[in-house]
Amino acid sequence: MNHPARGGATCVSGVGIMRGMSTSEDSSLTALTALTTLRAELEAERAARRALEAERAALAERNRRLDHLVRELRQALYGRKSEKLTADERQLAFEDLETAVAEVEVAPTEARTARTASTPAHAQRNIGRLPADLPRIERVVEPRSTLCPCGCGEMARIGEDRTERLDIIPAQLRVIVTVRPRYACRRCKSAVVQAQAPARLIEGGLPTEALIAHVLVSKYADHLPLYRQAQIFARSGVTLDRSTLAGWVGKAAFHLGPIVDRMTAELKRSERLFMDETPAPVLDPGRGKTKTGYLWALARDDRRWGGADPPAVVYAYAPGRGAEHPQRILDGFSGVLQVDGYAAYKAVSRGRGPDAPLRLAHCWAHGRRKLREVFDSDASPIAAEGLRRIAELYAIEAEIRGLGADARVAARKARSASLVAAFRAWLDAARARVSAKSRVGEKLGYFAGHWDGLILFLDDGRIEMDTNPVENAIRPLTLNRKNALFAGHDEGGRAWARIASLIETAKMNGVEPFAWLTATLQAVAAGHPARRIDELLPWNFKPPSS
Repeated sequence: MNHPARGGATCVSGVGIMRGMSTSEDSSLTALTALTTLRAELEAERAARRALEAERAALAERNRRLDHLVRELRQALYGRKSEKLTADERQLAFEDLETAVAEVEVAPTEARTARTASTPAHAQRNIGRLPADLPRIERVVEPRSTLCPCGCGEMARIGEDRTERLDIIPAQLRVIVTVRPRYACRRCKSAVVQAQAPARLIEGGLPTEALIAHVLVSKYADHLPLYRQAQIFARSGVTLDRSTLAGWVGKAAFHLGPIVDRMTAELKRSERLFMDETPAPVLDPGRGKTKTGYLWALARDDRRWGGADPPAVVYAYAPGRGAEHPQRILDGFSGVLQVDGYAAYKAVSRGRGPDAPLRLAHCWAHGRRKLREVFDSDASPIAAEGLRRIAELYAIEAEIRGLGADARVAARKARSASLVAAFRAWLDAARARVSAKSRVGEKLGYFAGHWDGLILFLDDGRIEMDTNPVENAIRPLTLNRKNALFAGHDEGGRAWARIASLIETAKMNGVEPFAWLTATLQAVAAGHPARRIDELLPWNFKPPSS
């Protein structure tokens, strides 16, 4: 009787046991899943930590290398050896160091891009904007399909993203074909009319004025000798002998001569000018080797104190470096001439009468370089002290640069005059302690021998402490000399001086040399009247509107 009950009880108890076993298994499975998840998360965290440690190590290495490159840049700018580097060598050092910096900086950017490929990176743009007058070529990149993936049909355009990149098309040669139709009357057959041929700078020649300007700028601004230009033309399929290009340059120099003469006359009207000279090797055909000519630079640059006269430089070629050459070049000028310590300038100044005085303002930078040479060679404490005192003067000049002449002279009298007086006292004491024939004694002698010219800047805010403006104007000539090696003749040196005067003056006034030369050569070819020659001066050039 009770067996069914017992059996039922037994059945119920078995169900409970099965249910308990099922619950236990579920708990174990849940725990196992949680453990697996935790392990995966832990492994992900470890991987992320390893990635962060690797990134940290990479950043540390990047910072170490950047610190090294910064030290190299400072060494190139301010180190003891920087004074021994030419401007070209410094620029080359800067280029290589800046290239290395860019290489270091792009590495972490690429690494971040690889890690976050799904996240669009912000575009790295160069500071500034591309000129608005450059032609724009738009390329529209459309999606493969503009149909809605949901099947709704054609999608509507709701906006756009625009990016700009700077592109280049290599120089393209073309032929200008001038067609002049002739017209005649069919009835009387006695009248024939035809338009007059457009004016050319070189009658019967191949080049347009723009091509001549291109050759001139390439030679005298970009320092490409004519034989290299001939090679470049040949790569474009045009054979032009170097002698042909030289003929174009010579004819252009002749036609541009009156403009250079007018610039020279304009400069000599100034009250203050800079002057310097640089060697210009010239081939001596009679001896089969080169001789040393000189390019003398006469410059005006009043931008440091806001002067109204436009900056300009005129070069004059001379076969030597004697005093007769600056005397001839300076004929008609009187006033303050800022120069280095070359004795020829003193000879010219002494030969002037009271009706055309020439006062020489000498250059502190030249004296500073002399002391730097001594300091670099033997770490002379006397040279170090002189450099420190001169640096104090230059610090004041840096602060007052750009102020008017009156403000500059007031600051110099208030702050620089006492430093100059202290420098003179130190100079006399230092010269008394060393032999005048020693290296440091010779360098100190520069300051003593040119003292009147060195202190001239204290009484006139329009005078500079150094001749750096004219040295900057000479630097392009040295680049051209390195590339061309030498001029082929004295006449080549004169053409060199003439064209370089125009190109460098254009650059000093912010005028694009090719555009100005093209317009000027076209005006000369068209018979521009001599009485309006001032319109052709570089600083009066007005480029055509876009």
